[in-house]
Amino acid sequence: MLRSRLTFKALLGAAALAAVAVASPSAALDPAVTRASATAAVPAVTAADRVLGRADAPVTVIEYASFTCSHCAHWTNDVLPQFKARYIDTGKVRLVFRDMPTPPAQIAATAAGIARCAAPNRFFDVAHSLMSGQAAAFEKGDARDWFAAAIAASGRTQEQIETCMKNPATSQALQAEVDGAVAAGVTGTPSFFVNGRRVSDHSLEALSAAIDPLIRAR
Repeated sequence: MLRSRLTFKALLGAAALAAVAVASPSAALDPAVTRASATAAVPAVTAADRVLGRADAPVTVIEYASFTCSHCAHWTNDVLPQFKARYIDTGKVRLVFRDMPTPPAQIAATAAGIARCAAPNRFFDVAHSLMSGQAAAFEKGDARDWFAAAIAASGRTQEQIETCMKNPATSQALQAEVDGAVAAGVTGTPSFFVNGRRVSDHSLEALSAAIDPLIRAR
């Protein structure tokens, strides 16, 4: 269950990374995680967040995603390039990526840990590697090459990644994002918030409909 403490212990070390098998991905969270009604606002952006775009962009889009979520991979691979060209590269939007691991949660949490432990400014390189390689990993049923490619994109050695993942602060930070997502009512991935307001449709058209009025109102 995602609500329980996430841990990387079972997947640390070269032998463990080489032995992980991948199950089918899921875009929906375990219902037991989200059975309580949400009352909290989406957590504010902090220095700990992974941000793509200018810090002073007028619109903030927060994405909750999982590296084992096929819909998240679709959004990253097919929608993000257009979204980035239209809004991020033009300084209109900053995109904040937050983790919300979905089943198989241990695999998703390990992928999230690798991305979190990347060198400065390499997080989105790792995220791209994981999302672009997700389908092949699931088809193959083995995460070895998937994790290895992510580590190769991280700017760190495998030893450095493993050391970082053993640090309790890494799993604590991931758990804090999960807790914040659940409190904010996130019930599936990907989930998007535009300047704090939930957008249920993650198509480019729906996101544009939420973003464009905010830009025009500046």
